[in-house]
Amino acid sequence: MNDKKTLVGFLVFVAFLLIFPFIANSRWLAVGTTFIIYSIVALSQDIVLGRAGMFDMGHALFFGLGAYSTAILNTVFNVPVLWTIPVAIVLPLIVGILLAAPIIHLRGDYLLVTTIGFNIVFEQVLKNNLFGITGGPNGIFGIGAPEIFSFQFFSQQSIYFLSFFVLMLTFFIIRNLETSKIGRALHYLNEDSLAAECVGINTRFYRLYSFGLGAALAGLAGVLFAVQYAAVSPEAFSFIQSVLFFTIVIVGGPSSIPGILLGTFVMFVLPEIFRQFATARYFVFGIAMILTMILRPRGIWPAKFGRIPKYMVKD
Repeated sequence: MNDKKTLVGFLVFVAFLLIFPFIANSRWLAVGTTFIIYSIVALSQDIVLGRAGMFDMGHALFFGLGAYSTAILNTVFNVPVLWTIPVAIVLPLIVGILLAAPIIHLRGDYLLVTTIGFNIVFEQVLKNNLFGITGGPNGIFGIGAPEIFSFQFFSQQSIYFLSFFVLMLTFFIIRNLETSKIGRALHYLNEDSLAAECVGINTRFYRLYSFGLGAALAGLAGVLFAVQYAAVSPEAFSFIQSVLFFTIVIVGGPSSIPGILLGTFVMFVLPEIFRQFATARYFVFGIAMILTMILRPRGIWPAKFGRIPKYMVKD
């Protein structure tokens, strides 16, 4: 029954996303596109935080690597945007593994602080215009539109549907991850890393795997971000942005796809709805976050693992 409800809910959500660009104005279409992109990044963050149980608060680094890879290759070296996508996926993957390898043994707050440091260093590198190609504090402008068979994704609606396709691809990857041997290993690792190691699970390998996969998906989302705004700047990939993605996973519910989508809506779309209230809206949402953590400590829509047989449930 729960599987049927999940399927129906997923189909309703997909149907709404398909209809949305035809009923929304240009402003809300841009908000909807950014919602999809942020959802992809939050789902990639969940692979590290929710599924592998590692406190990564520097995830905007990989998001930025993907965006800047596309921006630099397209504007400096005149590489078509479509051809930059493999680099924008592979580069964050490699950097994620290289950064994680020496710190993978750290836990809790120690790992948290280290990843924050990586993100701050990345932001400063961008602001200091490394090799004269990152654009400094102002960033890079004039990024082209991807082109497939002479069709350019130039309009806001076409970029929306391109982002929608990548979101569906992300769902497919995560769904396969959940039902695979790797997904089960990550679940055991998250529950008790010592017990997982005792039963023969290579905890180091699966932690690196989660960092690499999460970084690669974030890099792909970075391409969409660069294409949507035709520009990138260091502020878009700052430590504060990493805090946003971290909070989305915690508030929505770690390892819960519906929870993360709902968390993205709460943390990004709702503030846009109440934009007319200026900075006061952040005070309200700060209080809402505190209440959520008190009343729903496992998230708004927590993940459920397994089922209790009916004969064990008291009527």
